[in-house]
Amino acid sequence: MEMKKVSISAKRQITIPQKFFTKLGFDTEAECIVRGNELVLRPVKTTGGGEFAEQILADLIAKGYSGEDLLDRFRLAQKQIRPAVERMLSDAEKAALSEIESASYNDVFGAEE
Repeated sequence: MEMKKVSISAKRQITIPQKFFTKLGFDTEAECIVRGNELVLRPVKTTGGGEFAEQILADLIAKGYSGEDLLDRFRLAQKQIRPAVERMLSDAEKAALSEIESASYNDVFGAEE
């Protein structure tokens, strides 16, 4: 694990060391995540949801979209994937910590017979 101590300015700003900035592929935005007692800083991925591209396109085509309208709807759907997954992960963490109610495996799939 690589580590470097950085200063925090009076305006609560930090500078990402060039080596880390380049290695991790930062651009103009970063995500800040609190994980326990740590602050995780990572680059924002602007092209999320690529793994679902085929399913998204098939669904939009089945709904009758084509041309520029298809392209616009596809872009919108891709932008919605990452926030949805992040909400699911947050809810899973809260459920694991008993902060929210959740369904059990048997509630979802039924008891084994």
